[in-house]
Amino acid sequence: MNITLRKPWTLEQFLAWEERQELKHEFDGFLPEAMTGGTAAHETIKVNLITALTNRLRGKPCRPYGSDLKVQIENKVRYPDAFVVCSPVAPRNTLVLDPVVIFEVLSPSSGLKDRIVKNQEYQSLPSVRRYVMLEQDSIAATMFERSGDDWVGHILMHDAVLRMPEIGIEFPLAELYEGIDLASDGNPEEWPDAP
Repeated sequence: MNITLRKPWTLEQFLAWEERQELKHEFDGFLPEAMTGGTAAHETIKVNLITALTNRLRGKPCRPYGSDLKVQIENKVRYPDAFVVCSPVAPRNTLVLDPVVIFEVLSPSSGLKDRIVKNQEYQSLPSVRRYVMLEQDSIAATMFERSGDDWVGHILMHDAVLRMPEIGIEFPLAELYEGIDLASDGNPEEWPDAP
């Protein structure tokens, strides 16, 4: 049996290739990975997050960005749902090297990668001081912060305040879930009748 092994791409090959694509792709250091769409809850949390960050960072040196810009971690490229940068970003840049805070909204298809793979990648980037993973189906988050040489995890529940001293802001975690009815899941008319 003959097995054809694909040669890993270089970061330069990926960046040149992705410029010509209509859809966004992440790069795991070997091959491109197509980005998939999300749910209404995912998008609502992301919009609320960008709004909260933008309103609180106005007039400060740090700036929030959404998932249209890439973050480079060594030879990998990721599209976080949101992140904050405290250094100037040129208007035509599509790639950022030094985010300070990174956010991902978890979903069933990407949760494992966000919790394990990306957590390790973001930890390896010296500029990243905090990584926040927001649950989609409940008001909760897992947050990792740099504390000296340690990468310390915290669980945040519905009544928590998300504090980010490295960018000088904080807000209630529940604010990110405004407009989402977490009590219902799906359309009740589609649920089967009780036995």
